[in-house]
Parts: sequence; structure tokens; C-alpha cells
Amino acid sequence: MGERRVIGWAARDTTGLLSSYSFNLRKTGPEDVVIKVLYCGIDHTDLHQMRNEIHSTNYPLVPGHEVVGEVEELGSEVKKFRVGDKVGVGCIIGSCGKCSSCKSNNEHYCADRIFTTGGTYPDGAPTHGGFSSTMVVHQAFVVRMPNKLAPEQAAPLLCGGVTAYSPLKQFTKGYSNEDVLRVGILGLGGVGHLGVIIAKAMGHHVTVISSSSKKKEEALEHLGADSYLVSSDSTEMEAAAGSLDYILDTVPAHHNIKAYLSLLKVEGRLVIVGASPQPLQFIASDLILGKKTIGGSFIGSIEETEELLEFWAEKGLKTMIEVVKTDYVNKAFERMERNDVRYRFVLDVAGSNLH
Repeated sequence: MGERRVIGWAARDTTGLLSSYSFNLRKTGPEDVVIKVLYCGIDHTDLHQMRNEIHSTNYPLVPGHEVVGEVEELGSEVKKFRVGDKVGVGCIIGSCGKCSSCKSNNEHYCADRIFTTGGTYPDGAPTHGGFSSTMVVHQAFVVRMPNKLAPEQAAPLLCGGVTAYSPLKQFTKGYSNEDVLRVGILGLGGVGHLGVIIAKAMGHHVTVISSSSKKKEEALEHLGADSYLVSSDSTEMEAAAGSLDYILDTVPAHHNIKAYLSLLKVEGRLVIVGASPQPLQFIASDLILGKKTIGGSFIGSIEETEELLEFWAEKGLKTMIEVVKTDYVNKAFERMERNDVRYRFVLDVAGSNLH
């Protein structure tokens, strides 16, 4: 199958503003899946990439790495999918397939991973994401959607959801089913709200940690968190010292992690999943004196993504989303930046006029 011309929306410079953009899809290989894009989640990392804030961006950049679509065509060697299947694509669309990470279902940590947007194919051509009408993706990086899961509901799970699910799943290792882990979710944005839902569905005791009390009602009554901690309130912070087994840090901006280390029990862990563009700081003694650990986690594997989709459908969970069209996408990014969304925008690509 040869090249085809498609329409997307792209950023052309560091302003990050998106506008209509026409480009050629790469040629379809024998193991490729041609996907008609239906919906695409809008993620904070898209904004960082559009503005060239986290690594060198090659413009024009077509963002979008929480892609839900429908299979239109199949390469001759694709056996996993059929035309008409609902499928998803997350943050990466390629890896070397040979290294220890790839061979242990950790392909997202492969040094040669290819990012869905802002990445580069082996031949040097740029990758383009889900803010476009059509994508071509190798079958190994395409996941099947459970029938019970609405496509617009699934989109945020393909990055934000699995970013929370992967470390939360790791937290449970070494504990019995009777153990109730006390988990703090730092930040109640796109990833944070999914973390609360997932952690509660796993049976954890969940504390939402936020800089103000404005989201307290939402956290406790709508998302089902067990407690709410205002980090700017020194009295509350002192009372909560040493109370948490783990903290999932979802904040994608600069913040003071020293304050949150005091909340951990001895041998507690703070896991960072929010990509702050600025350095974060801590004092070594805050770790040493409590045998505490700071770590990081990057999205999740294809296997974990499929696990999460099945988990979400089986539990009957719901993402909290606002669906918008492409003519609103720049406004959506403005609102997301000022935290004016509960909790995730999803772009209705198939229902939009991309021109």
C-alpha cells in the first residue's frame, strides 16, 4: 500500500498554537494497522512538546498519544485484528524488540523506543500523532478495546490511566490481599483523578494531596477518596506526617517535593510520574533518616495497557471527560493549563472538520 495524504492539526513553532496541516502517512508494511482516528485524549505532555519544553521538538508537530480508532486496513501479516475492530494507541509506536526491556514486556523503557508524536522512524521521517484523521501503526503497539468500553471513555486510559496504573500495580507487590495500603495521590488533574479511581478500585486507602481545599468535595464525594490533605496547611501536614506507604506524584509543574517526603512512613516511596520541565529538589537527610525512596515511572507496557482497559471495563469505572472538537482545541489547551477542566479533554477527531 502506498502513501496517502491525510489532514491533521499541528503546532508550527514554540507558541504551541495548532492549525490544520496536510501530510503523507508512511507506507503501510505487512505488520501495520491502518487506523481511522475516532477520539484522542488531550494530555499535558502534548503542551510541553508543542512548546518545545521537554526535548527538542521538530515542527510541524502533530500531537496526540491517547488514540482510539477503528481498523480500516491490515497488512498481510496482521493476525491479531480485523477490519472494524475498535483499537487504541498510546505513547509509543515502536522499539528495537531485542533488548532486555523489550524482551521483558518493558518496551516503553527501550532506548530505541519511537514516540507516537514528536518521534522519528528509523528512516528519519517524523512521527505524527492522533490529532489527525488516520494513523499507521505496527500491530505490536496497537491494543484492542473491550466491547463494554466507550471509545471516548477509553482515550485517557492510554497514557494518563496507564501512567497511574503501572506504579499503583507495582505498589501491591509483596503485600497480601488483606493489607490495605495507604496511598497519597499528589495532584488532582488528568492523571491524578485517574489514579484515585484506580487506587480505590484496587482496594487502597487513598489520600488526595492538593495545594488548596477547592477540590475537596470532588475528591471525597465524586471520586471516592478516603481523605483530603491541603499541603499549604502546615497543621494538616504535621498531623499527617509518617502516615503514607506511597505517594504517586502526578504534578507536571515545578513543586517542592521535600514537603511531601515527611508524609511517608519508614521505607515509604514517592514515585514521580508528572514531567516537570524544571528540576525538583530535596535534602538527602529526608531520605536517609527514613529509608525513603524517590523513583520515577514512565507510562506502562502494552501488556499493562491491555490489563488496565480490561480492569476498567470489568469494574464499570468512568473517566471524567469533556469532549471537544478541533475548532476548540487551542482553547482547551488554555483551559487545561489553568486547570479548568474536570478532568480530561478528549478530542472528537472523527466528528470534527479538520480542514
